[in-house]
Amino acid sequence: MDNTNIYTALYQENKELLQSLSPDFLVKLREDAMQHFIQKGFPGKKDESYKYTYLEPYFNNGYNKYLSPKNIQFDVNEIFHCDVPKLDTHVILLVNGFYFDAANPLKTLPGDVIVGSFAQAVKEYPELVAKYLGKYTSGDSFVALNTAFSRDGIFLYVPKGKVVEKPIQVINVLISDEELMVQHRNLVILEPNSQARVVVCDHTLSPNKFLTNAVTEVYLGENATFDHFKVQNEHNDSVQVSHTYFYQDKASSLRTSTITLHGGLVRNNLNIKLDGEGAECHAFGLFVTDQAQHVDNSVFVDHAKPNCTSNQLFKGILDDQSNGAFAGRILVDRDSQKTAAYQRNSNILLSDEAKMDSKPQLEIYADDVKCSHGATVGQLDEDALFYLRARGISEREAKLMLMYAFAYEIIDEIKIEPLHVRMADLIERRLRGDLTRCNNCAVNCG
Repeated sequence: MDNTNIYTALYQENKELLQSLSPDFLVKLREDAMQHFIQKGFPGKKDESYKYTYLEPYFNNGYNKYLSPKNIQFDVNEIFHCDVPKLDTHVILLVNGFYFDAANPLKTLPGDVIVGSFAQAVKEYPELVAKYLGKYTSGDSFVALNTAFSRDGIFLYVPKGKVVEKPIQVINVLISDEELMVQHRNLVILEPNSQARVVVCDHTLSPNKFLTNAVTEVYLGENATFDHFKVQNEHNDSVQVSHTYFYQDKASSLRTSTITLHGGLVRNNLNIKLDGEGAECHAFGLFVTDQAQHVDNSVFVDHAKPNCTSNQLFKGILDDQSNGAFAGRILVDRDSQKTAAYQRNSNILLSDEAKMDSKPQLEIYADDVKCSHGATVGQLDEDALFYLRARGISEREAKLMLMYAFAYEIIDEIKIEPLHVRMADLIERRLRGDLTRCNNCAVNCG
């Protein structure tokens, strides 16, 4: 059986279970998604969207696939400590794609803010979930696969005019005594004039192989403000395919940052639609790779309305035999006059064997716009290196200073102060080679 048939058969075997746990709207979403997946199949080697990262072989690797949470007995406080200990947040935990608090699956924060299990939100607030779920996703095969199979994840709802004072921290951990595939679904809804900040931390806590295919949908209502930060810190036997969709209404504001410290293979798909006049978004990314790691960031920003602003800045530092890729596309629709859209991708190769592919793109159909894009791939500046060494700084320290200065442009965009300080420390340690596994984890995965 080829991969498409394998997942088709798996869906048919579990169809009764999935439908029994889903309201009518979700049953239809699953059926439509599965039919789309059957018709389209996995992206091939010649698929332009995945030309730098061929993922199909990883989806036929014998991973165990659970559609209900497996009973795992452990004390997360004994083996995991937050990388940002002084970060004052509302903490929620996701274990192997399932919300880890069965006794309290949905919490109500001040201002009638609701946060917790996506599966529970589907049961208690089906009309609210149905209004937004799957409305802004693309026809990506991996997204369709997630829609068909996902059971749980994180749900966040911020009512009109409410402000979540403390950041919400999602600790997403993978822990298992067997190889595991995880597919979770996250839904974030910010009604008009609301504000929230979310910090997502991805970690592997056991040395087995993991495959994650995750989808996050975020709706920003009129004048809503959202700050989203994601740090990926998984071991080299992990594969993560992450899809994040932001839909922005009039005058909404978005800041999103993704920092990849570790991971065997990481593919991040970021899709932003500016569908209200005056909306603005700022998207940042940084990855540091060594050994045979591979990180691929794909970004699509759709300017669907006039007077919107977008800014993209993605950077990579690659060593050893690692590989990186960036594909950024900005689409300016015909009626989207007064658009300001900027995109930059910069990368440093530290070895002769490291490789980086970069593909910035502009597709503009309006005539009154300010748009630019650019990409650089190179080595450390020899003149700057000579300048530092001439002042008594060793070659190793001089290189570290230049790499850190290169990375700091992204770190400086983190506006949550304790997170900013801690990420600066983690990046410096990663560049020095001190952070060789998931930080502060008692399980030495290597």
